[in-house]
Amino acid sequence: MLKNNLSFGQYYQTKSFIHSMDARIKILLLIAYFITIFLVKNFWGFLACGAFLVLSVAFSKVPPLSVLKSLKGIIFLILFTVLLNVFFYGGEYEVVYFKLGNFLLVSDASLKFAGFMALRLSMLIAGSSVLTLTTTPVELTDGIESLLYPLKLIKFPVHELALIMSIALRFIPTLAEEADRIMCAQKARGGDFESGSFISRVKAMIPILIPLLVSSFRRAEELGDAMDARCYSGSKGRTRYKKMKLSYRDLVGALVYGALLTAVILLNATFINVI
Repeated sequence: MLKNNLSFGQYYQTKSFIHSMDARIKILLLIAYFITIFLVKNFWGFLACGAFLVLSVAFSKVPPLSVLKSLKGIIFLILFTVLLNVFFYGGEYEVVYFKLGNFLLVSDASLKFAGFMALRLSMLIAGSSVLTLTTTPVELTDGIESLLYPLKLIKFPVHELALIMSIALRFIPTLAEEADRIMCAQKARGGDFESGSFISRVKAMIPILIPLLVSSFRRAEELGDAMDARCYSGSKGRTRYKKMKLSYRDLVGALVYGALLTAVILLNATFINVI
């Protein structure tokens, strides 16, 4: 079960096709999915990427609402990106809907490009959420370390980097829950975070940020002490309880992604100027 409204960075425990896939393949498929999203040139291609995402959620048995909740934290970023592209898009256009001076201009091309950016951002976060919801932090660490193994030849601290990335993902929902608890405590003491000017609301966030920062350092110190108490010494002499193995599920996932990539290439060539 998910603890709060923020699903990104949390693991949803269940048995599914996606959960049973190798973490390395899931990470590679996510990276390939990101690349494919930026190769899309029309809304038909986004429809194909969306179908791939829906199929992944269905086979993961993760509640769709949990994936949608992951977009909650970037709504402001999406809106800000859309507004910038709507009014300040500098490409070629055919129809002008609104114009103010020499800078603010709303055209058919700017609306299309803004829609593209909104879809890309949404699919990027949703795809990342599917990975974190179906892969434990330990599996993520082992998968990243395995993929970056060639860097060990140049004495790069691969294990430490993978561990840092895994811990960072793991503590996103924890810190979000802590911030919500601090905000509720400040509201109970008469704190106001919603009224007043923008500067006033920014200043009102200081009583939240300082305790959150102190709490983050305390959690980091406690985690460090716990790792020392368990004689953690990095990757040297470290073994794994579970060995990562490829299975038919990973082959099926790769084939489905291959079908997606083929579909996007064909749609780009066929509907290049179609919205």
